[in-house]
Amino acid sequence: MDYHIKNVNLAKDGLLKIEWANREMPVLNIIKQRFQKQKPLKGIKIGCCLHVTSETANLMITLKSAGATVALCASNPLSTQDDVAAALVKYYNIPVFAIKGEDKQTYYSHIHKVLSISPQITMDDGADLVSTLHKEKRYKDVIKNVIGGTEETTTGVIRLKSMADHGVLKYPIIAVNDARTKHMFDNRYGTGQSTIDGILRATNVLLAGKKFVVCGYGYCGKGVALRAKGMGAEVIVCEVDPVKALEAVMDGYRVMSLNEAAKIGDIFVTVTGDVNVIDVKHFLKMKNGAIVANSGHFNVEINLLGLKKISKKIRLIRPFVEEYTLKNDKKIYVLAEGRLVNLASAEGHPSMVMDMSFSNQALCVEYLVKIHKQNKKLENKVYPVPEEIDNKVALLKLSSMGIKIDKLTKEQKKYLSSWEMGT
Repeated sequence: MDYHIKNVNLAKDGLLKIEWANREMPVLNIIKQRFQKQKPLKGIKIGCCLHVTSETANLMITLKSAGATVALCASNPLSTQDDVAAALVKYYNIPVFAIKGEDKQTYYSHIHKVLSISPQITMDDGADLVSTLHKEKRYKDVIKNVIGGTEETTTGVIRLKSMADHGVLKYPIIAVNDARTKHMFDNRYGTGQSTIDGILRATNVLLAGKKFVVCGYGYCGKGVALRAKGMGAEVIVCEVDPVKALEAVMDGYRVMSLNEAAKIGDIFVTVTGDVNVIDVKHFLKMKNGAIVANSGHFNVEINLLGLKKISKKIRLIRPFVEEYTLKNDKKIYVLAEGRLVNLASAEGHPSMVMDMSFSNQALCVEYLVKIHKQNKKLENKVYPVPEEIDNKVALLKLSSMGIKIDKLTKEQKKYLSSWEMGT
């Protein structure tokens, strides 16, 4: 059936990983319990292209408990946890098409295998599944039966909004990334902690006293900067958005151009979603021994092709650390082939924040199916997560933490809705 059928010896370890992650995913568990009883996704086929981690496994199990047929492939060649994939195949009979370290051809062949089930819902992280479905002529009949989709990450939302703006998006997508209970926690606290974790696992360097350059100060960049600062690093932020740059200054960080930061930085991390953020001109200015990593979705943020051209020697010096010796004899160290360092050399975001992200995923899929069953039709564009879903996830999370909050009184609601405020 697939690679992981042949590797069932990995499955036991993967099962334990899934159970461990499940401990800190109480909101998803509440949803799963309801799904098991109500079967709101009965008969629905869902094609998923996500990072194959223990947290993702719990989402797949939740969707299957709702009556859905699920198939999963990786959204990044280096982010798959093979033991988790094997466990999903062996213990849950969920087909998984993903191998850690797969090449580009294998990566896309796995996307095609997921699309071969003719999904009615797509679930994406980076929009590779959606873009492949739209580009390939072989799927012209498959795409007609798609109800809608969800998108997990910033990069994917940008791509999908571009598709919608150009009039080529053929079904509605819910931008799960834009939910407050997703990007304010997953992007900031999840990316912050897991990126530092990935850098430390790959290099074992001491961050205290290092000049740590963060390229991009969105929610992911804020999280990385905050955690690096907490480890004792001197954080430098590079931005193109003047408002975000000003915010970084007010948050207590040094802000400068990357041309200047390249001369003094010890560790560089890109979290922008853009291409060639760290370019040849920056490599040439870097100190000998500079470490470069990426925590954005695609491996395009670091110009590796350009780096290769100005290098005379490349060697793998330790797992996930490539040493580039430049023609001027300086050495630059690139982590995880420029791919997501937090997933390639570590395990991705902690399950506590993924609990909220994946609860949004599950509830948004249910929402799309409800809309379809009511014969309502959404336009072919990118939608925000419904506010009631976002708020529900937050309240369930607070409840699971034993926290109660206040509610507005009728008097307070009336006051806030009136234009005659005052003393």
